[in-house]
Amino acid sequence: MVTSQEKAEGVVEVSRQPGSKRIPEKPRSIHACNFRSAGRLSNDNARSLTAIHETFARQLASALDVYLGTGLEVKIQTLDQLPLKDHIASIPPLSYIVPFSLSTMQGAIIVECDLALVFPIVELLLGGPGTSENSPRELSEIEEEIMQDVMSLIARQAENAWHMPHMAMVFNRRIKSSLLHQYCPPNEKVTLVKFQLELAGIKGSFQLVFPASFLNVLLKQVKLEQPQRKGGLRYFPMPSIRERVLECDVLLTAGLPRMKVAVRDLIALEPGCLLKLRAPVRTPGMLTAGGMDVFEAMPVRNGSKKAAQLGRRTRLTNWGME
Repeated sequence: MVTSQEKAEGVVEVSRQPGSKRIPEKPRSIHACNFRSAGRLSNDNARSLTAIHETFARQLASALDVYLGTGLEVKIQTLDQLPLKDHIASIPPLSYIVPFSLSTMQGAIIVECDLALVFPIVELLLGGPGTSENSPRELSEIEEEIMQDVMSLIARQAENAWHMPHMAMVFNRRIKSSLLHQYCPPNEKVTLVKFQLELAGIKGSFQLVFPASFLNVLLKQVKLEQPQRKGGLRYFPMPSIRERVLECDVLLTAGLPRMKVAVRDLIALEPGCLLKLRAPVRTPGMLTAGGMDVFEAMPVRNGSKKAAQLGRRTRLTNWGME
């Protein structure tokens, strides 16, 4: 027979058991530690670097369009980080690799370009169409000199996009991938910004390779240029009148102004007829903007589009003098 005292002690013992009306503990999340992921870019830093190099891609496309004389497209493809030794193992043979020394710090920025882009670029600069296929081979001395100018142009556009006026990229001779460890420790992580370039129907890629020391300096510069937040709102300055005027659309025409044609020639026109303008072929036309003569112009072709090659500026205008 169980007494009342024993029943009370039994109730107390049940209340002390682990599963009796206790607040359940939160489950712990345990993951394996991957030391190779240490030091990776944060999402904010990755977005900042992507925005900077999207601007670089647009500026480089415009500069190469003028330099090569053909339309092309440059766009950022990937942003990645990995140890230098892993990157060296992934570089295809016969790649065009140029290290640029930095004037304000130790280390170098590496520019790597596929040979699938090198030969079309060289062919365009030598007056060819840039569409012929070339089997992988080493470059000649003339092709090496031509590519040095192209690599220097890429470096100048990168300097402009990074907004680091006191730093200059100094060109070095082309190297092989096996020599990259001379510019960066093999186990150090490097940042790769890969771009896709398309010209004359040919697609290829090139990439910029940053050491950790330069990446830290670049991210500090990005943070300095970011607008300060006040009350969660960003301040966007109102553009000046001059900036707004420069964004206005102006009617642009290229033709032969003040050309006289006999009325009888106009009346005799029929479909398929040719109208003789009685002007020498070498006589330049005129590029007019808003009805004002700005430049002499010659008709040319840019890829599959008609264009006008500008000559000397007319004396009657003062565009761009202010």
